[in-house]
Amino acid sequence: MAVFVLDKSGKPLMPCSEKRARLLLARGRARVHRQMPFVIRLVDRVQAESELQPVSIKIDPGSQFTGLALVRHRQQVVHVLSLMELVHRGFLIKKALLQRAGYRRRRRSANLRYREPRFNNRTRKAGWLPPSLQHRVDTTMSWVQRLRRWAPVSDLAVERVKFDLQKLQNPEISGIEYQQGELQGYEVREYLLEKWGRKCMYCQVENKPLQVEHIVARINGGSDRASNLGLACGPCNQKKDKLAIEVFLKKKPELLKQILAKAKTPLRDAAAVNATRNALFSALLATGLPVEAGTGGQTKFNRITHGIPKTHALDAACVGTVAEVHGWASPTLAIKAMGRGAYQRTRVCASGFPRGRLTRQKVHFGFQTGDMVKALVTKGKKVGAYKGRVAVRATGFFNIQSGSSVIQGISHKFCAVVQRADGYGYAQNPTAEQEHGKAKALSRCA
Repeated sequence: MAVFVLDKSGKPLMPCSEKRARLLLARGRARVHRQMPFVIRLVDRVQAESELQPVSIKIDPGSQFTGLALVRHRQQVVHVLSLMELVHRGFLIKKALLQRAGYRRRRRSANLRYREPRFNNRTRKAGWLPPSLQHRVDTTMSWVQRLRRWAPVSDLAVERVKFDLQKLQNPEISGIEYQQGELQGYEVREYLLEKWGRKCMYCQVENKPLQVEHIVARINGGSDRASNLGLACGPCNQKKDKLAIEVFLKKKPELLKQILAKAKTPLRDAAAVNATRNALFSALLATGLPVEAGTGGQTKFNRITHGIPKTHALDAACVGTVAEVHGWASPTLAIKAMGRGAYQRTRVCASGFPRGRLTRQKVHFGFQTGDMVKALVTKGKKVGAYKGRVAVRATGFFNIQSGSSVIQGISHKFCAVVQRADGYGYAQNPTAEQEHGKAKALSRCA
């Protein structure tokens, strides 16, 4: 992964390799500006003395994840500098709003002073989006602006995907868009891959070619609606043939129940992408940079043509017109939107009754939940060095989350701040090649 570089006045320079960054720090020519993502600041150079190359931010927006790729490009040849995967929290926002609405509804229905409904006193502006959807646009634009501060970005590219929900439900009614050309069937197939988790719905096998499967066979009157389509590996598809799914899975009732329930899954993710696509595109145009818009079928076509594995970040690198892609086998920085805390003073049980109170203050002993800290414990049962995201406690004994593990009960006396909380959690994901190799090794062992 490339390291972001700033000049001595804080203006962006071309990113450099990790090796060069270590040399600059060791020789005293640079200082650490930020830990995650890693940014250094030179002490002996200004932007006017440096040669800058065309750098693009490519975006693959989604309902739950958004892929970001910082690339250097020349004549449609793309060199990947940094890959990021942004995890949204729209579902949590929606859940919190529904809970708040429940509290207000109870207060209005109780024997209390009458209060006018707030929505009757407000008007919505043109282009208004629900908070859970607006969050996706705001978070994506926040990271676009951050990358522009750390790299000399010259243009943007975004996958301006549009799901035609009617065509997804019934492809037979479509015209030549889905039935002619090199991209035939890509949009519907990509939807099915996302819906079924890129696994065979019968045996759950991964990393094998999957075929579009009719849950109710066409010979038995099944349609091409998306609710009747699934994915199956070749052996399972041939074994089921024209059997009714109830007969084929009569010995697996739980799996049958899951498949039938998932087949009727609503298209909420596709609807979320449709609702935010124009708002995100307008926000990108407002930056004043040139913006290239691509389609989802074009992105997948580029990825398969160049033999690149499927991830959200690598999809972003393949957005738009691409002739070649170099340097894509690099780790991805996972960025999870965590929020900045809540105003809620109590926790409640499933029935809505208080079950605990929260402290008024957010900062304890100079630390705040979300700060990235390093702890060197020299005595006690937890002797060792730890680094990660901290959760503070009024008692002075904190929890530190490092990767997927949580170390509890670390005294604040052993902790030191590495980076202040910014509303996000960070983790380094392995490269797509490493994940593919691990999956192959597991399949051989099985």
